[in-house]
Amino acid sequence: MEVVYREVAAIDIGKRQSVVHVQTPRLKETRSFGMMTTELLELADWLHECEVQQVVMESTGVYWKPLYNLLEGDDFDLWLVNARDFRAVPGRKTDVQDSHWLCDLMRHGLLRRSFVPPKAQRELRELMRYRRSLIEERAREFNRLEKVLEGANIKLGAVASKLTGKSVRLMLGAMVNGEDDPETLANLAKGRLRNKHDELVQALQGADGGPPTVSPPGTIRSFGCPGCSHLTARPRNWGAVAPFGG
Repeated sequence: MEVVYREVAAIDIGKRQSVVHVQTPRLKETRSFGMMTTELLELADWLHECEVQQVVMESTGVYWKPLYNLLEGDDFDLWLVNARDFRAVPGRKTDVQDSHWLCDLMRHGLLRRSFVPPKAQRELRELMRYRRSLIEERAREFNRLEKVLEGANIKLGAVASKLTGKSVRLMLGAMVNGEDDPETLANLAKGRLRNKHDELVQALQGADGGPPTVSPPGTIRSFGCPGCSHLTARPRNWGAVAPFGG
């Protein structure tokens, strides 16, 4: 079979170590390296010494990212491939055999490169994913809070337009701190909600004669102002990712 790439390094990546197989017209060698930064730098230096052109690695979980980021700034032609594209052959179970097999497939042009966006775009993608997970977690906390209040027959949701407003947060915070007088809690209302004082007193009169005593503090704090900081979360170098913001 025709050899397409002649100076290839194939890396089988694991959590604690990576196995690198290099094959060029001048060299054929396999080495193992740890995954600490200093060890990855040694790996990169060795690849330069071997005069490798193409570097192929499998997309194993998130373990490929540190090595890819480190090699990205060098003059290597980086290939990230999905493990399912080359692990269909039975009998190859060790890291060394995997690296050899990966190298052989790469040399003959039998691999398909995965799309890896530029680093700035990857940072923006990670930021957006993290922001989405925080928003989803906040929604789950809101549902837990609503169940706690309804279970104690606290009808704040029937009086206030939303349970995440400032007035409701103040009342819930007072409950967490031990306040159990509906009149005192209703006096914490702000803005137009102050016009519903009598309704608030009734809504805050729970099934046992007072506010719930089991409202989880973590749930209350989830709706405080600090909990909304993720809505304005920005990467350290916003200027680099701003072009991808649309």
